[in-house]
Amino acid sequence: MNKVFLIGRLTRDPELRYTSSNLPVATFTVAVNRTFANQAGEREADFINIVVWRKQAENVKNYLSQGSQVAIDGRIQTRSYDGEDGKKRYVTEVIADNVQFLDSKGSRETFNNSENEITPSSFSEQPTQTTDIKNDPFADFGSSIEINDDELPF
Repeated sequence: MNKVFLIGRLTRDPELRYTSSNLPVATFTVAVNRTFANQAGEREADFINIVVWRKQAENVKNYLSQGSQVAIDGRIQTRSYDGEDGKKRYVTEVIADNVQFLDSKGSRETFNNSENEITPSSFSEQPTQTTDIKNDPFADFGSSIEINDDELPF
């Protein structure tokens, strides 16, 4: 089974190209934090190349930018090509089946802009609706409910 799940942030804006048969393809790199620290106590990240096709590629280009947080599921693919020096080069990348946008562009800009801090006073005061405990929603069902042991799922 070849299945990959990643959550990370874009290291650069996505690049959108079209194949000779006019299929959209977008490429970008995602920084994924490691769950452990190195010997110096610093957290490191892996930088993973992502390829996404068709309509999703256009959506990625239109709605994501450097710093966007995404969740990706897909598969690992390795391909090779001959470099300019004649040596064979290998590329490992994730072909994304699904790209989920985990934050909006507006929330990312607000988060990165220190002048736009979110404080409790920035929310409008609106009364919250509560349920009146005195109004029993099950009052019309009678005083007791009889359940046969055969009806229980456990």
